Amino acid sequence: MAELHIHGLSKHFGATAVLQGIDLSVPAGSLMAILGPSGSGKTTLLRLLCGFERADAGTIDLNGSRVSGPGGHVPPERRRIGYVPQEGALFPHLTVAENIVFGLPRQQRRARHRVDELLDLVGLPASFADRAPQQLSGGQQQRVALARALAPSPALVLLDEPFSALDASLRVETRQAVADALTAAGATTLLVTHDQAEALAMGDQVAVLWEGRLLQVATPEMLYRQPANAELARFVGDAVLLPGMADDGQVDCALGKLTLMADMPHGAVQVLLRPEQIRLLPLAGAAGAARAQVLDVTFYGHDACVRLRMSDVSSELTARVPGHRSPQPGQEVALAIEGRVAAFA
Repeated sequence: MAELHIHGLSKHFGATAVLQGIDLSVPAGSLMAILGPSGSGKTTLLRLLCGFERADAGTIDLNGSRVSGPGGHVPPERRRIGYVPQEGALFPHLTVAENIVFGLPRQQRRARHRVDELLDLVGLPASFADRAPQQLSGGQQQRVALARALAPSPALVLLDEPFSALDASLRVETRQAVADALTAAGATTLLVTHDQAEALAMGDQVAVLWEGRLLQVATPEMLYRQPANAELARFVGDAVLLPGMADDGQVDCALGKLTLMADMPHGAVQVLLRPEQIRLLPLAGAAGAARAQVLDVTFYGHDACVRLRMSDVSSELTARVPGHRSPQPGQEVALAIEGRVAAFA
């Protein structure tokens, strides 16, 4: 296990600033998810960590040793970093075992060093060792790629959007297997992704990279419930934003008087609710509650998204409800809010 410390890291390509003053620390044995849209600088950050590119400014320290900084650049092969690319990139002419030991010294390759142990670690049977990669499913190939990355006992493991090519059900299964394997190995890991659900589900902490800058580093719950600004709130999940007036730990808005989280601003604010906080109630027995009309319902089975219109709110609202409680379009409902809400000045 190794700690990773990045300070003031910057990179330009020509006149374009791709990364600007990145500061980030990853504790030993933890998984940090780097979340950002396309073009935010995620791939460049990985390339700088691997040593494939040289930084224009800043430092990278891994396990107490400087691998990148002014006047010094440790080459990729000496950084002890395991890398899992987007689609595994296994060698089709080699067996699973040969792929796993590919980066090891010759004697260990011949002895198929730790092959059975690593296959078990990533949740695959030892009998897969002699198979060709093309005989495996996409999810199984990604697990083999992880086993190959873990074979040299790296100081740091980098996952570059490793599940994006998998279908939805296989993606969930594979990322759980990968997370379990990384925990068992005690690996310090950076996961790069543009998938918000993936980042929140896997990361011990999530760092949001936006146009080359880190906007927020927080636990998944903190990032989702108290994002740094309204733009980030919209990016990390669905957001309902309403105008309101905040004072003394509460905020008045079209949905009534709501309780704010700690350290929220005062005065005119934008109130943030998540769609699952909005409960739909029958009008009977809901005197004084805010009311809305159901415009339409998008049914997903386990839950449903309900688009609502309130008479005194110009914008529409979206609520997320259990599938078995889906209302009908045109229905009038009362609204109640669960939990505390965030606000932005």
